[in-house]
Amino acid sequence: MQLSTILITAINAIAPIVLMIALGYFLRQKGMLSDAFLKNGNKLVFKLCLPSMLFVNVYNVPSLADIHWDIVLYGSVALCIIFILGVVIALATTPNIRRRGVVAQCAFRSNFAIIGLPLAAALGGAEAEAVAAVMSSVTVPLINVLAVISLSMFVQEGGKISVKRILLDIVKNPLIQGVALGMLCLVLRWAQTKIWGEVIFSLNQQTKFLYTVLTWLKNITTPLALLVLGGQFVFSAVKELKKEIIISTACRLVLAPAIGITGAYLMNRLGLVNCGPAEYPALVALFASPVAVSSAIMATEMKNDEQLATQLVVWTTLFSAITVFLIVCILMALGLITM
Repeated sequence: MQLSTILITAINAIAPIVLMIALGYFLRQKGMLSDAFLKNGNKLVFKLCLPSMLFVNVYNVPSLADIHWDIVLYGSVALCIIFILGVVIALATTPNIRRRGVVAQCAFRSNFAIIGLPLAAALGGAEAEAVAAVMSSVTVPLINVLAVISLSMFVQEGGKISVKRILLDIVKNPLIQGVALGMLCLVLRWAQTKIWGEVIFSLNQQTKFLYTVLTWLKNITTPLALLVLGGQFVFSAVKELKKEIIISTACRLVLAPAIGITGAYLMNRLGLVNCGPAEYPALVALFASPVAVSSAIMATEMKNDEQLATQLVVWTTLFSAITVFLIVCILMALGLITM
C-alpha cells in the first residue's frame, strides 16, 4: 500500500473526532451549548452512555473461547508497566496534584473503542478488528481500573492515599460497572452452551427491546461526548498547561507505542507471544491511538484538572495522525503489517 493511502487512512480515523470537537467549541461560542448543558452532558455520558457502550461492546464478544489469551495477557502487562511509568513521570514533572493523575492517565489510556477498533480494521481487515475487539473485553476493564487509581491517588483528602477509597471508587465507577455486567452476561452465555449445548436466553433475543435501548445509548455516546468536550475547550489554557501537554502527549503517542509494540515484537521473536498480521494492527490500536475521550469526562467527575484532560484529548488526537502514520510505515517496512 502506498504511503499516501496510509496517511489518508490515519486522517480518516482521526478527522471525524477533531471535527466534532471543533463543532462543540463553535456551538459553545455561539451560545447553543450552555454551561448547564455541558455539566449535565458530562454526567449523562459518564453515568449512562459510556457504561452502555462498554456493556454492549463486551456483550458482543462472540465467546470466551475467542479470546487470544497470550496477546491479551501481554497487552495487560504492558499497560500496567506504562501505568507505573506514567505515575513516575507525573510525580517527577507535575507539582500540581490535580494534574498528576491526568498526566499519568494519558500515558496508558488510549481511545481504543472509538478510534482503535476502526483503525485496526483499516490496517488489518476483519481479522485484525476481531482480535482488537476481543482484546478490548479484557484491556478496557483494566484501563478503567487503572484510570480510577490514577485519578484517585493524588487527590485524596488530607493528602494521604486511601486504599479503601480507591477500591470504593473502582466499585462505584459506572464504566467499570458496565464492563462487569457485560462480562457477567458473556460468562452466563458461555455457561449455557456448556450445560445445555445452546444459548437458552440472551439479551438480544428474548429481551431485544432492552438490547435496542442499550444500543441506541451506545450510538449517541461518541458524538455527545465529543460535543461536550469541544464545548469545554479553552484555547487560553494552552499556555499555562504547555509543559503538561507536551509531556503527556509524548507519553501517549511516543512512549506507550514504543513500549507496547516493540515489546510485542521482541516477545514474538522469543516465541513467547504469537504476533502476526492480525495482532500488530490491534496493538497499534491499543498503544498508539490518542487518549480516550472518556478520560476528560472521568477527570471532571473525579475532581481532577478537567481543562488539562480536555486539552490532552484534543492535542493527542491531532498529533496522532502523524505518529500513527510513522508507526504504520515502520511496521510495514519490517513486514509486520501487510495491508
